[in-house]
Amino acid sequence: MFSFIDLFAGIGGTRTAFERNGGKCVFSSEWDKYSQQTYKANFGETPHGDITKINENDIPDHDVLVAGFPCQPFSSVGKRQGFMHSTQGTLFYDIARILKAKRPAMFLLENVPGLLTHDNGNTFKTILDVLNKLEYEVLYKVLDASEFGLPQKRKRIYIVGLDRNKFGKDTTFEFPTGTNNKVFINQFLEENVNDRPISRHLQNAYIFKKNDGHPEIIDKNSEIHVKTLVASYHKIQRITGTFVIDGETGLRLLTENECKAIMGFDKSFKVPVSRTQMYRQFGNSVAVPVVTAVAKKIVEKLNTFNSFNRQFYGKNITERSFVRVFQKTQEKEYQPS
Repeated sequence: MFSFIDLFAGIGGTRTAFERNGGKCVFSSEWDKYSQQTYKANFGETPHGDITKINENDIPDHDVLVAGFPCQPFSSVGKRQGFMHSTQGTLFYDIARILKAKRPAMFLLENVPGLLTHDNGNTFKTILDVLNKLEYEVLYKVLDASEFGLPQKRKRIYIVGLDRNKFGKDTTFEFPTGTNNKVFINQFLEENVNDRPISRHLQNAYIFKKNDGHPEIIDKNSEIHVKTLVASYHKIQRITGTFVIDGETGLRLLTENECKAIMGFDKSFKVPVSRTQMYRQFGNSVAVPVVTAVAKKIVEKLNTFNSFNRQFYGKNITERSFVRVFQKTQEKEYQPS
């Protein structure tokens, strides 16, 4: 078993993925009170609050740090004042200070693909610079949920880091490969749902005011991967929305079970909040099967590290001596013949 911490935890999609791979969550943090309610209903604990107010030294030791974090502008000044100075005032700074203090073997960060081009690429460059100076080897890839058994197009960037001091020269990482996914939204649509209709007036005045292909309208014949579920779905936005032909007005919003299916949550997942909060929470969450696949690869990498540990030292080795011999052994293996 390995340990992990769940930062910017939301409703626990990432925790679900890592627990499916045998991990034990030793710390979680989420500031939104409604997300905390859903998290507690499913995991039996309330996450700690605002991560900016939590001392990094109070966080338990862990093998993997996982976090999905908001994308914010970073400062381009003050580079001579310390390796994390340019991230001060952003939530990435809190990830960096925890990495520096706790030195987990690996981390996984998740964000929208726009992180790559945010602020003309400066934000992502700053992130990579900070992680590099923290002595982590960083690899990243954009993965689409529609290739991992979900009926939704949802691209996200997944950033994996490996502590160079622990892995030495063996800092390669293989991201999971998606498949030709034949799981479509029509397999999950419920019928005769009458509790979330879109009024005929709103349909005529707004939804169908233009014949431009918006919004996305689906029914039991729709063998498609729907558009990305967004946190503002409850606002019935015609450009980003996906709506179902059903109900008393002929058109409705997605149900709770349909949202669960789109995001990869089990039907048994508890949602103790209002419908508005439910849409926000699923729209802000992670695609669970994608993170599960990435977590599996992380566990495989951790196992190579731990197998080496056991092979050479048994269970009571100190980390420092293990790292020293691990690196020396790898140096021999990498010597040119």
